[in-house]
Amino acid sequence: MKTLSLYVMAKDRKKSTVEIRNKKAGFEYEFLEHFTAGIVLNGTEIKSIRAGKASLVDSWCYFVNGELYVKNMNVAEYWWGSAFSRQDPRRDRKLLLTKRELRKLQRAVKEKGLTIVATRLFIADNGYAKLNIALARGKREFDKRDTIKEKDMRREAERN
Repeated sequence: MKTLSLYVMAKDRKKSTVEIRNKKAGFEYEFLEHFTAGIVLNGTEIKSIRAGKASLVDSWCYFVNGELYVKNMNVAEYWWGSAFSRQDPRRDRKLLLTKRELRKLQRAVKEKGLTIVATRLFIADNGYAKLNIALARGKREFDKRDTIKEKDMRREAERN
């Protein structure tokens, strides 16, 4: 009987509404392929992410010894954390992907003009923090102008 009540409690748990986006990346880059990666977090960083205290502005990914890290992802210090649980908000965090995905990304990044950018940070159904990353190519100036025109036309069509 006790296990049934735990199952009902777990089933009734609310879905997480935390979704932090990198809007600037969509304007600056053309996304070629998307991946979802886990993040290695320390201390109270997950609590800060669940509180929505994170930012992906100017964050990008790089390889060190065949492992992928995200740079410039800002996770604010947790307000109620102790002095011992505090971390550097902009430290590099390791991303968790399969070996096949890592090899594919590493080969692609060696090509000229391709990079890996963080596009979205969210809490998955199982409670873990996940980061959507994209293999991207930088847009040129005229591509950015086309994006602005499309956005304006879409907005105008919605008004009418």
